[in-house]
Amino acid sequence: MIVGICLLLISVGIIVTSLNTGSIRLSPADVWQTFMGYGSTDSRIVLLEYRLPRILITMLAGIGLGISGAILQGLTRNALADPGIMGLHAGAAFGLIVFVSFFHTMKGMPSLLIPIFAFAGGVLTAAIIVLLAFDRHKGVLPIRLILIGIAIAAGFSAVTLFLSLRLDEATYSFSSRWLLGNVWGRDWVHVYALLPWIALFVPYVLSKWKTLNAFSLGDEIATGMGIPVNRQRLLLLAAAVALSSASVAMAGGIGFIGLVAPHLARRLVGPMHQHLLPIAGLIGLVILVMADTIGRSIFQPNAIPAGVVVAAVGAPYFLYLLVRTK
Repeated sequence: MIVGICLLLISVGIIVTSLNTGSIRLSPADVWQTFMGYGSTDSRIVLLEYRLPRILITMLAGIGLGISGAILQGLTRNALADPGIMGLHAGAAFGLIVFVSFFHTMKGMPSLLIPIFAFAGGVLTAAIIVLLAFDRHKGVLPIRLILIGIAIAAGFSAVTLFLSLRLDEATYSFSSRWLLGNVWGRDWVHVYALLPWIALFVPYVLSKWKTLNAFSLGDEIATGMGIPVNRQRLLLLAAAVALSSASVAMAGGIGFIGLVAPHLARRLVGPMHQHLLPIAGLIGLVILVMADTIGRSIFQPNAIPAGVVVAAVGAPYFLYLLVRTK
């Protein structure tokens, strides 16, 4: 409870700081007056049309990536599991490249379809991984999920690179920024596109904390507790795919949050998923909002993609985990 309250206070502080910073700086008084309806026209445009939607996107995507990583680590019982490492981000990137290569010029195809294409790419990746990791006698083997996911990610990344080289200059520029983790969802329509995915799947996952706790004890014990192991693993894997794919669809190809957030949450509140899942989501929110704020404010006038800022911290932490993991 105390950890959650502290993280909520930290989140509020970072969000307020993010609202006040940028190429056009707004004081806390300006922000308050704008929210109360007394702000100037310029402050309303900057805050309500540009800055606030982007912050909401990073908040939702951070929650989705943090909880998705916690799910995958619980399902595989592996501390190094992560949507990016398991190939889900590569599948989402493939879905995005298919969209911008063949469908983005069609009339009536709004950016609302990008999460659907990214989700389809993530589902395709997950389906291939599950099929290859399936054993006739033991079902889906957790260790195979990660190893096969790494191989599948390499294959989809190669196809994505090939398709991206065939794009026109403007579309290729957008795709490159997306792959670097540049938060491109900056309008209210993007918030509306991402919100249903988070609102639907996060409560579902939070309700499955008992199942994830049982998985941590091993498949045999979970089966003995009356849990349909293979069915629940597939359902939770589908939820992880939905959360991660929808999040990266609007926030870009941001890695390491799904790896780092569950680890930090586990250190703060322990391994029980009724505490781990919400804390991992809050930590993901804090990391992504902070990374985006740092990238677009400290390095002015040249903004740094949030994915680059996250990778600058996440990569050393990943190496640390490799050294510590037996």
